[in-house]
Amino acid sequence: MKKGKTFLTSIPTQIVSNEEFHPIRQTAQQKAVEQLATSMVENAAGRRGISRREFLRTTGAMAAGFLAMNTLFGRFFNIDGIALFESAAFAEQQGAPYFIVDVQTHYVSSSYDPSNAEASRKGAVSKQALLSLRRHIRETGLNPKLAGDQGSIDDLSWKNFVKEVFFDSETGIGLISTPPGPYPQEAVVPPKEMAHIRDEINRLAGSQRMLAHGLVTPQLGSADLEFMAMQAETLNVDAWKCYTGSCPKGFDRGWRMDDEQIAYPMLEQARKLKVKQVCVHKGLPLGPVPDYNHPRDLIKAAKDFPDLNFLVYHSGLRGVASIDQIFAKTGEIPWTTEFCRMKEKEPGISNIYMELGSTFAQLVTTYPLICAHLLGQLIRSFGVDHVLWGTDSIWYGTPQWQIEAFRRFQIPDHVVEKHQYQPLTRQTKERIFGLNAAKIFKIDVETKRKALPDDALGRLRMSYLEEGPEPSQRVYGWVAG
Repeated sequence: MKKGKTFLTSIPTQIVSNEEFHPIRQTAQQKAVEQLATSMVENAAGRRGISRREFLRTTGAMAAGFLAMNTLFGRFFNIDGIALFESAAFAEQQGAPYFIVDVQTHYVSSSYDPSNAEASRKGAVSKQALLSLRRHIRETGLNPKLAGDQGSIDDLSWKNFVKEVFFDSETGIGLISTPPGPYPQEAVVPPKEMAHIRDEINRLAGSQRMLAHGLVTPQLGSADLEFMAMQAETLNVDAWKCYTGSCPKGFDRGWRMDDEQIAYPMLEQARKLKVKQVCVHKGLPLGPVPDYNHPRDLIKAAKDFPDLNFLVYHSGLRGVASIDQIFAKTGEIPWTTEFCRMKEKEPGISNIYMELGSTFAQLVTTYPLICAHLLGQLIRSFGVDHVLWGTDSIWYGTPQWQIEAFRRFQIPDHVVEKHQYQPLTRQTKERIFGLNAAKIFKIDVETKRKALPDDALGRLRMSYLEEGPEPSQRVYGWVAG
């Protein structure tokens, strides 16, 4: 495997890993999509009299990816050929902006690129530019609270995160997360750093743009309960992140959310601390015993703790390896379909939410028909108000390509009719993109929708877009090869 890749289109044409699973190699159809999209980009750039590099900075590059996938997979995306050449047509076809809350974002620190090689790319964020964002906001008065604040490079090592998530995409609010570590304090991004990133970005913006996870490791018993109290009382975390398949140093297996001895003291502590959003990694087998990542244990836990909300990250999808063969033979999506059936047998449960991070990104670019079935099953079993938008970015680069993909994605009519799925209407997408998460995290949508364009990041983004965006075309996760 190799870490990071720059794609020749605005949409990844190969599975990207968030470091929690081994990515499969590029499929034959993905290779064909890449070749067709690249050809479209080169031809369109020639007709417009600009270089391919210049063309990749336009919305035409995104259009080429969707048009290529429509050609090879069938028409899943609402887009016409004119969008390849005219940005106005692309914008018209995408419709009005959505209110977007991304409940799974990831920060890639400066240590990810220790040589600062990324800075040599035109339009990239150099280490000197890390200081410029805060200085510009301070000197222009966009956020008066930053007057006299000099800052440091260490404080702003998340500058590339801000660019990818808030400048190059329409994301309004994000929840920062992290892969696990041998102990919660040694996670890839420890809770203290997640809270720091949230607080710094919110301070920089002058409004709430970020939420932050805390981490739980219930196998550690009373030590974990004490650490939870510190995170809630000192760091003011907004939610908990759980990895039932992961195990701390010295343990050889995971745990289950319905384990009354291990998990329930943690859930009771979450209730006591009044941090009631429990985000749990399910699917994408992680750790020494993959089955601990199956979501079946959430049924009993959700019934026993009806005042907590359980956010099922990755929608419980086991993974995409051989998923096409399994689906062709059984009509099932591994683990997710089974969990949907379990939920249908428990109609009284109303506190389980299915999150799309990594799952949507992988399926929509590799097996869009299976992606359509997954969305149809989630909405049918859990309800349109219980599906949440998450991208797992910036592992997947800027979230914008996923936003555009979901905005334009449709379940084919014959699939809707045969399986009695709900179509992906504008109203359905509004709920999934942000309204559902806003309700969980008590965000006033109308107030926030009006405030975001006028905060410091909103005004900087407008200037950035007017001057000519420089999307990186880069993903930060692992790819096979």
